[in-house]
Amino acid sequence: MNNFQSVEALFKPFEMGNLKLSNRIIMAPMTRNFSPNGAPGEDVAAYYRRRAENGVGLIITEGTFINHRDVVSNQENVPHLYGEDALNGWSKVVEGVHEAGGKIFSQIWHMGVRGNVNDYSKQEISELVAAFEQAAANAKKVGFDGIEIMAAHGFLIDQFFWEKTNTRTDEYGGDLVKRTRFASEVIQACRRAVGPEFPIGLRISQWKYDFYTAKLVETPEQLKRFLTPLVDAGVDIFHASIRRFWEPAFGGSELNLSGWIKKWTGKPTITIGSVGLEGADFVDFFATGEHSNGKATSINALIERLERGEFDLIAVGRALLADPNWVNKIRDGRTEELLPFTREALDTLY
Repeated sequence: MNNFQSVEALFKPFEMGNLKLSNRIIMAPMTRNFSPNGAPGEDVAAYYRRRAENGVGLIITEGTFINHRDVVSNQENVPHLYGEDALNGWSKVVEGVHEAGGKIFSQIWHMGVRGNVNDYSKQEISELVAAFEQAAANAKKVGFDGIEIMAAHGFLIDQFFWEKTNTRTDEYGGDLVKRTRFASEVIQACRRAVGPEFPIGLRISQWKYDFYTAKLVETPEQLKRFLTPLVDAGVDIFHASIRRFWEPAFGGSELNLSGWIKKWTGKPTITIGSVGLEGADFVDFFATGEHSNGKATSINALIERLERGEFDLIAVGRALLADPNWVNKIRDGRTEELLPFTREALDTLY
């Protein structure tokens, strides 16, 4: 399927400030539910280390909860980024990844509210910003190489972004730019916590967890207006979550969302979306339950876009769940050995 020459672009080093990666492949954040009472254990540490040992350039952890209660995330096995047990667990995760020669970011997360964000008081908003700031400080303290702030898929920050869930009439609501205020305050607070050299990423999306045709912006020009205050707040790298990397973000151009973000901001971007899997996306997989939807397939089209400079890094999710050695197999041309993604991969930590 691929030879060494065709995948060479994937294995070029990447540098962003003090961050130096051996290749362009990122392990995407994927919630695993294997951290009892919010504390990752030895099995979680081994899971992440295994991907670093097998060539992943950068790991972005599953979402880790900030220290603020919400009404949605009653999930006791999702990890925290606060509390002694959780932080000790993450220290061991980071240590293992670094010993294996890898790099790792913590994704920090608040799931949000059911409905809309209009009931948050300004006091509670201040408390949320402080909780994100604490999480960023904790990430740096335990040795992570950077953070990614989760602002996609209809979770808390995205609820402030979207006009259908944010109809506030104060300074946290209003037009597209005004609806970025909460996110900007979170980013600024995280920057205060970690200093100027520590990488801060932001994950955004058009689609929501239960509304796949939703759009934050309808045009490239609206996207530019939306991104400007986020860049000004201190984002170093954008991770644009899309369901299929090959789909254009807007009519009249082949650029996907990551491509447009890079065009407008000049910042490095990460693309994602059914990388290395045949046909169907994550949602379709669950709808049909067919294992064939997870068959490995060619990544030539993805590499062509990378070579053109449409984006800088490529996040791989399900393919890396199914096959910890995916990166090395791609590099060595052993594509006939790639393992398909199945439901079993979701239920097993290996």
